[in-house]
Amino acid sequence: MQPVWHPSPNFGPRRDGLTPSLIVIHYTAMESAEAALERLCDPQAEVSSHYLIGMDGHLWQMVDEANRAWHAGAGSWHGKDDINSRSVGIELDNSSTHPFAEPQMAVLERLLPQIMTRWGIPPEGVIGHSDMAPGRKFDPGPRFDWARLARQGLAARNGHDAGPVDPDSELFRQVACGAGYSAMAADDTLLHAVRLRFRPWATGPLSSEDFTPLGHAALWT
Repeated sequence: MQPVWHPSPNFGPRRDGLTPSLIVIHYTAMESAEAALERLCDPQAEVSSHYLIGMDGHLWQMVDEANRAWHAGAGSWHGKDDINSRSVGIELDNSSTHPFAEPQMAVLERLLPQIMTRWGIPPEGVIGHSDMAPGRKFDPGPRFDWARLARQGLAARNGHDAGPVDPDSELFRQVACGAGYSAMAADDTLLHAVRLRFRPWATGPLSSEDFTPLGHAALWT
């Protein structure tokens, strides 16, 4: 699969000799892929991504994977910051109000294994923007089908139900941090971020069920 090369000036070298260990998935929240492409290549915007996938499956590459694109911003995962130096960014053309198109998901499912193989990134290293920046970012949002990727080994699988757990916020924070959610966030913000990823239909206060998807993920360190 050969992307259309559409270079962005918004990039730099990866810092401290880092290479990609994460893939961060975003949505554009713009009116069209072309509008997103223009912004991601605008030097005044000072944002970019390695890839952009249109709803029709059109694939553009704006930054070489060896370089540091400006897509993630402030945040943390497993206690490590400068996510831009540690990741490859993929933008998906989606306004955040509708499901992700089938041609788009099909291309993503072809692109992810290529990146993962090139850099030795495990399924657990494929995360959403909201995972590493809870409360600041919400993409790829509740309509993104993480379970579909997980079934193909392209994202982390949910943990197994280990039985009832006391829904204690401090314990939940510890378990979530062990699963990677290390960015500073209030209790309700952290819960929302975890639910966006694993239980987007869930509402109400912290429950025992919120621990289940993190069951084995806490061992990812």
